[in-house]
Amino acid sequence: MATCLNSRTIAFLNQKGGVGKTTTVVNLAAAIADAGRVVGVIDLDPQSHLSLHLGVEPGGGDDDFPTVYDVLIDPETAAQDAFCEARPNLFVMPAEVDLAAAEVELADSPDRHRRLAEKIGACELAKEFDFLLIDCPPSLGLLTLNALALAREVFVPMQAHFLALQGLSRLLETVGMVSQKVNPTLQVSGIILCMFEGNTRLASEVVGDLKEFFETQRATNTPWRRSRVLEPAIRRNIKLAESPSFGQSIFDYDPSCPGAQDYKQLATNLLAEWDAFTAMREGNNSGAATASGVIEVNDGVDRNEMVDDGDDHSAKGEVVVVPSAKTAASTSAAAAAS
Repeated sequence: MATCLNSRTIAFLNQKGGVGKTTTVVNLAAAIADAGRVVGVIDLDPQSHLSLHLGVEPGGGDDDFPTVYDVLIDPETAAQDAFCEARPNLFVMPAEVDLAAAEVELADSPDRHRRLAEKIGACELAKEFDFLLIDCPPSLGLLTLNALALAREVFVPMQAHFLALQGLSRLLETVGMVSQKVNPTLQVSGIILCMFEGNTRLASEVVGDLKEFFETQRATNTPWRRSRVLEPAIRRNIKLAESPSFGQSIFDYDPSCPGAQDYKQLATNLLAEWDAFTAMREGNNSGAATASGVIEVNDGVDRNEMVDDGDDHSAKGEVVVVPSAKTAASTSAAAAAS
C-alpha cells in the first residue's frame, strides 16, 4: 500500500542510464516550484547527480546534513531532517556515494522494501508537498523497490530508440510484480520522450509503436492500462547537458532554450491534470475520480484477480512491447548507413 500523502507522488524509472531521467526530474521539479507549488524531490541514485544538479553536495561543506542513506539505514534519522530547500518551494533529499551499500546493509531487514515509505509517511514536511518526485537509480534493485513502494505513479523517461522498446517490456514486468506484492495502487501513468529528434523516421515510428501498444492495454487488468505518451516530447538540446555543471536548472541557465520551453509546457500540463483531479476528488469522497482518464486513487480493481474473459490480462508473466516492422527496418537502415 502506498503511503497516504496528498501529493502527487511519482517515481521516475528506467533501468537504462543516460536517457534523461535525472534531467527530467530536476527540470520538472523546478518548473512546478516556479509555478508556486511545493515540491519534494528524493535522490535515490548513489551517483548523486540530481543533488549536484540542484547545487546540493552532501559532505561538501562545513554544514553536513543527513541524506537518503541515513534515512534508510538509521532508525533515528527522520525524513524531515534530510530535506533541504534547494530553491523556493523545492525541497531535496540528497543522495551520497554510501547509498550504494544500502542494499547490502538492508538485505536481512524484514521491512527493507518499505523503509522509505514509512519514513516519508511520518514526515510532517512531506504532507505540505503538492508533488513528490523520486529519481530512481538505473537498476531494478532494492532502492528502486523502495521508490515504488512509496509512489502512486511511475513515469518512464526514455529515448525514441528501437532498443528502448525492449527495455520497457522488462520495466513493465517489474512494476507489475511490485503492484501485486508490495503496492497495489501503483500505476504507470506516462512515457516522457527525451532527447527527441522529431524529424527522424525512427522517432515517429517508435512513438507510433508505443501508442499502439498502450491502446491494446486499455481493457487489461495491468498497472499500465491508462498509460500514454506524455506531451510535449523533450527536444534534444545541448543547454540541457550544460546546465548541471553550473548546479542550475534549465530555467536558471537558459530559460529561453527549446529544452526549457518543453519542460515548462510539460509541467503546465501535469499541473492542469492534477488540479482537475483534485477538484474532482474533493467532490467525490470515494476517491474514484480520474483526471484525463489517467490518475486513479481507488479504482476498485483487485489486481491479484484475473479478468474473466478467457485471456490473461494480469500483470503476471512476460510483457512484450513489439516494435513494428517499420521500426525494425528503420533501425537496420540506420545501422547500415553508419
